[in-house]
Amino acid sequence: MRVMILAAGLGTRMGPLTDNTPKALLRVAGKPLLQFHLESLARGGFREVVINHARLGAQIEATFGSGASYGLTIRYSAEGAEPLETAGGIRRALPLLGNAPFLVLNADVWTDFEFAYLSSRTPAAAHIVLVPNPDHHARGDFALAGMQVNDSGTDRLTYSGIGVFNPQLFHRLAPERAPLAPLLRAAIGDGKVTGEFYPGRWFDVGTPERLDRVERLLSPDP
Repeated sequence: MRVMILAAGLGTRMGPLTDNTPKALLRVAGKPLLQFHLESLARGGFREVVINHARLGAQIEATFGSGASYGLTIRYSAEGAEPLETAGGIRRALPLLGNAPFLVLNADVWTDFEFAYLSSRTPAAAHIVLVPNPDHHARGDFALAGMQVNDSGTDRLTYSGIGVFNPQLFHRLAPERAPLAPLLRAAIGDGKVTGEFYPGRWFDVGTPERLDRVERLLSPDP
């Protein structure tokens, strides 16, 4: 199964930390945030990775190169100065991802979820991982009934930024900026999205405060 890591976000909520550094390269416990994903993917048996990027994206290519040092083959989907948002970025990268379902990861999350668990998923449209709602997103995104994701339940959970997607979900998109949420909700309405709940460690590293929280979690006690 191929993997796409979404690393094109501008990181505006990070303030001056991302003035000259892509958010995916901000360091946690001595490593670029994106490196944790690459190491976990290699341990899980994945070998082919596509990374998209936008502003300052050349730094990502210079840092990770071909991926050989991680036991991976990395290819890049450059979007220029302005990112295409999640669905638009995936649609741009489809020629690199092939015709089979592929794993998608947000670069700006840290988790100990084992990605290998998803390597056998073959969803009609998508299979997504849901997590407990963090304080900054208390209302959640979707509900889960068994393995079926729906948009109307009261016990809502948060989309983790981790999922397996069928490329056919993106084929009708125009080659322009497009968010993922409307596409997902349409597929959920058609009953084509399954999911699973992960109660383990997961952090959306979207602000300096959350970055610091992960740093404290991963750094050994003095």
